[in-house]
Amino acid sequence: MEPGEFRSIVDEIVSEISTVYIGNTEPIRKTLTALLVNGNVLFEDYPGLGKTLLAKAFGKTLGLSYTRIQFTPDLLPADITGTKVWRHDRGVFELVKGPIFTNVLLADEINRAPPKTQSALLEAMEERQVTIEGETHRLDRLFFVIATQNPIEFEGTYPLPEAQLDRFLLRLSVGYPRSLDDEIAIMEARLRWGKDDPTEDLEPVIDRETLLEMQNLVEKNVFVGREILTYIAMLVRTARSDGRVEAGPSPRGALALMKIAKANALMEGRDYVIPDDVKAFAVDALAHRIVIKPEHAFEGVTGRDVVLSALQKTPVPKGDGDEA
Repeated sequence: MEPGEFRSIVDEIVSEISTVYIGNTEPIRKTLTALLVNGNVLFEDYPGLGKTLLAKAFGKTLGLSYTRIQFTPDLLPADITGTKVWRHDRGVFELVKGPIFTNVLLADEINRAPPKTQSALLEAMEERQVTIEGETHRLDRLFFVIATQNPIEFEGTYPLPEAQLDRFLLRLSVGYPRSLDDEIAIMEARLRWGKDDPTEDLEPVIDRETLLEMQNLVEKNVFVGREILTYIAMLVRTARSDGRVEAGPSPRGALALMKIAKANALMEGRDYVIPDDVKAFAVDALAHRIVIKPEHAFEGVTGRDVVLSALQKTPVPKGDGDEA
């Protein structure tokens, strides 16, 4: 598969999802970029902006299975992973798999469940496996978590610890419709569909094998020059050394930014990374990995502010990878 063909498939996927997810296509493209490098996405945004619709649309368009888990304070780890049930008629314990055994998993309002339940996702997100009563079970290779949390409602919630936030490749925000026309288009689309869930009409654009091939291309067929690696490292170190930062991005953050830049390059039809690929995802990949000192957090400083400052301070390499 050539970069041009890769980009054409990406455009087809985005176009199909855009038939039900009306308006801004940026969340679609960024979510797809994360999927192409086996990353997980955390949407931190207000209710009613289409996050559930987006997750279902991805499952349908990519021909993948989809499951939604509504996180609540009484949710138990076994409700996610599954458990063994005694079958009296056969005299054996039978494994009843939980909803985590899927391809696209929507963890809705993840911060409403206690830490013990949240941690049930950690092994799955990092290792693509779960352990049930001492036995390890592999998840599908195409396992992808889209989690959501409300950034303004904290009563009865359990904030995600830094260790779990670090497991998410990107933290994204859908945002409200950008224009009056987009707002009207959403209502017009609902009238046209005649139902609340239009995703059931979506058709798969690619099959499983093609998606795996695309992931393999991102991993093995995109050149990353040393000047780009240096740029990423300097960007991360600049953010880490900011006086307002208590804990900065770890090497995992640098690796996340490198991987997502590779995927973005192919999505743009190139087989090499340029600085713009890095800059396009710097905030999404690094901001949630930054802990602000309390005195500065009280003043309203965020990880986003730190990353934007680091982008301004870090020299951009002259070369764009053409030597590849």
